[in-house]
Amino acid sequence: MSDRRKHIVRAQIAHAAVKLFTAKGVSATTGDDIAHELGISTRTLWRYFPSKESCVRPLLTGGLDVMTQRLRTWPSDLSLPEHLERSGALDEDAEAPSMASMVDLIRMTRTEPGLRAVWLDVHHSAEEVFAEAIADRAGLAPDALSVRVRAATINVALRVAAERFADRTGDDDQGEGMADLIRAALDVVDDGLGPITR
Repeated sequence: MSDRRKHIVRAQIAHAAVKLFTAKGVSATTGDDIAHELGISTRTLWRYFPSKESCVRPLLTGGLDVMTQRLRTWPSDLSLPEHLERSGALDEDAEAPSMASMVDLIRMTRTEPGLRAVWLDVHHSAEEVFAEAIADRAGLAPDALSVRVRAATINVALRVAAERFADRTGDDDQGEGMADLIRAALDVVDDGLGPITR
């Protein structure tokens, strides 16, 4: 199976899992339920994911993957918010079809420990990749203190912005969009980052 096809199947599984978790609750949803929803075998489901909670991982990694790409192309003469603006990373495009599922999922991380663990693990993994990208940009080692703190700070800003966006109530659609919150969070980070020094 091609990588693209695997990516599509993983995304379909993630959407089905969130749909069932939202409708039935995480504890009442089984791997069999998720597989049945998609018309695949449970054995096939477990080939893609080790647990029902981990099925949602693809919905949580997309934005972080985009940020990793942007960190790798971040010019030294621009702040990160400026770079994201110029590269179009913060453009609003109706927040994509997966946004509703992602928002439902992030809301559930507040009350579902298994989903919270996946959410935090995704961010922990992203922080490692962020550190590598920042280290390359600065010509430093990925484990340098200044690199690790910057990676962690950017990571937390993104997580808090996403959680703030997800916490909005359904009727309060007048609030800031995801891009606005990311921009605001990274502006706060940018105020305290300053130039990288050894």
